[in-house]
Amino acid sequence: MKNSSSTRARITRRLVLPAAAAVVVGAASLTGAGAASAHVSAFAPTVTQGGYGVVTLAVPNESDAAATTQLRVTMPGDGLASARPETTPGWKAVVTKKDDRVTEITWTADPGSAGIPVGQFAQFSFSGGPFPEQETVTLPTLQVFADGEKVDWNEPTPANGTEPDRPAPVLTLATGSGAHGDAHQAATTATPQAAPSSSNDSSSTADSAARWLGGIGLLVGVLGVVFSVAALRVVRKNGRFDA
Repeated sequence: MKNSSSTRARITRRLVLPAAAAVVVGAASLTGAGAASAHVSAFAPTVTQGGYGVVTLAVPNESDAAATTQLRVTMPGDGLASARPETTPGWKAVVTKKDDRVTEITWTADPGSAGIPVGQFAQFSFSGGPFPEQETVTLPTLQVFADGEKVDWNEPTPANGTEPDRPAPVLTLATGSGAHGDAHQAATTATPQAAPSSSNDSSSTADSAARWLGGIGLLVGVLGVVFSVAALRVVRKNGRFDA
């Protein structure tokens, strides 16, 4: 009897543990989907190297308890010759200059306003230039919450492409002949809302795909457990407990 119990235990481990591991992997894939994309991002489809254009920041609120009440973005290099924030209801924008160049733009939620509530996001845009004549530029951004917490999105992405915990927003600049453009013209001819929508659609598609894969992994794991339990019952019924 003792031998049979020991054999039964070995069969149980061989059948159920791998299936249980599959369930864990599937669940991890599902719950982790989209986590890496929840940070401040920048979009600027109209901006060319050395040119002017509209930049839009997509700012999610990752806090579990407090609204986002302030956002400060640092301009690339030694600043931009021109940078004009778009009017954002419920927010006041302040432009900081040094030596006649715009170095920062700070948006602060109006007193009594909701800011960016927990679980939501907002977009902040500005028109400016000329941007540096290089392929990519970073826009370090400080996010401040109502409870005093601050998140500094300023970490560079290493050469191997591994995303840091708090990556700085990165703009990829197209080549073009926009070096002598006009900031006001760029603001009126561009459609800043289109950039976040398109990029968010891509993020949403990638997130949905990740969730589908995670769901499939979870389903496979559950089916594995079901089949394992069924097989164990057959073994018990037939009384075969060979090691």
